[in-house]
Amino acid sequence: MDDATADGSVSPWRNYFLILLDRIPVPIAVCKADGEVLIANPAMAAEWGAAPGQLRGRNLLDLLRPRSQAQIDRVIDALRAGRRSRYPVEVRWRAGGDGAEREGELTVDPVGDPSETPPALLALLRVHEEPPPGPARDREAASPVETRILALAASGATTAAIGSHLGLTVDGVNYHLTRLARRWRVQGRTALVAKAYVLGVLAPGVWPPAAPGAADEGPRRPRDGAPEVPSASGCSLRKDP
Repeated sequence: MDDATADGSVSPWRNYFLILLDRIPVPIAVCKADGEVLIANPAMAAEWGAAPGQLRGRNLLDLLRPRSQAQIDRVIDALRAGRRSRYPVEVRWRAGGDGAEREGELTVDPVGDPSETPPALLALLRVHEEPPPGPARDREAASPVETRILALAASGATTAAIGSHLGLTVDGVNYHLTRLARRWRVQGRTALVAKAYVLGVLAPGVWPPAAPGAADEGPRRPRDGAPEVPSASGCSLRKDP
């Protein structure tokens, strides 16, 4: 995707587009015609327990398994013929958090200037409804990204500090926290952290907060004595005095 204007400056629409993507709860990715991911929003990355930047350069067909090769062939034939329609593809994938098999519908929509050949693809993933919450669902392990967010939140890090440490926007962090709150049926960050300890997502009696089995390192302090907020990995996020 070309982000520059005629005078060589970066087009402001790209920033608006990225902000909008971060806030949309529907899993969305923008791809090249061959399926290589250019941009993915937090909702899409969360399906594999990843940060959005970790999906960049991956191929959608490596992440999603189509139920029918015929549906993929139909999209390929349409792109070769220059047709611009919306194409649904039934897909399966393995979730990044608990490894459960999931199903949904991927809608592929060619976008961009009609003169561009081949066009970029806008891919929207509609996840088929999951089983209702219950004891078994409550015990699901959080994804690696969710666990790191919870550990940092438990250590006292702000939303902005968590996002900076993990390479997420503030909206991306809030998306993961909201998703966890809905899954665990709790409200507020304090309740989320408490539920994480109850479910064993965070190890009790460990500081800095971490998942069970993570390296147990004591909190570090900078040489100037300023207080810190320990991170999920044992590193520290310095807090202003």
